[in-house]
Amino acid sequence: MGEVIDLTGDGGVLKTIIQIAKPNATGPTESLSVVDVRYEGVLAETGEVFDTTREDNSIFTFELGAGTVIKSWDIALRTMMIGEIAKITCKPEYAYGSAGSPPEIPPDATLTFEVELVACRPRKGASLGSVSDEKARLEELKKQRESTAALKEDEKKKREEAKAAAAARVQAKLDAKKKHGKGKGKGK
Repeated sequence: MGEVIDLTGDGGVLKTIIQIAKPNATGPTESLSVVDVRYEGVLAETGEVFDTTREDNSIFTFELGAGTVIKSWDIALRTMMIGEIAKITCKPEYAYGSAGSPPEIPPDATLTFEVELVACRPRKGASLGSVSDEKARLEELKKQRESTAALKEDEKKKREEAKAAAAARVQAKLDAKKKHGKGKGKGK
């Protein structure tokens, strides 16, 4: 991992780049303020995962500066480029503060996030082009979800088939032992 960067000057939001973006990558701007991210949030004190998009490979979308996420995310994501993955450590005053976010996040909790900036684009309605781009993005996300669901369903079927085949083999062995056992008893 790279060096730790103090984004706030007081140690409140620390960033460590895990994966550098490609050289020509762009990042959020005033005109590209809507971001798509993948992330995993961990309680720094215990290492317990409290939130993640990894389990279902989903995307979390929000607008920077709109007050919809914790302060540290607004600060850190503005410094990232598409394709970059960073570890963001957030002191309580830049996260959920003394209130926490029960039951997952206790009061005064320091949080650590591994965040990947997947995309950034204009706010909805900013231009006609962005509406069609948004529709295309949503359609692509829908296809990804359907594909993931189909894969999970296939895996489930394969597991069930394997269980059924194993049960049939066990039953066949038991039946063979019963027949073999009866045969011995009759012959003596």
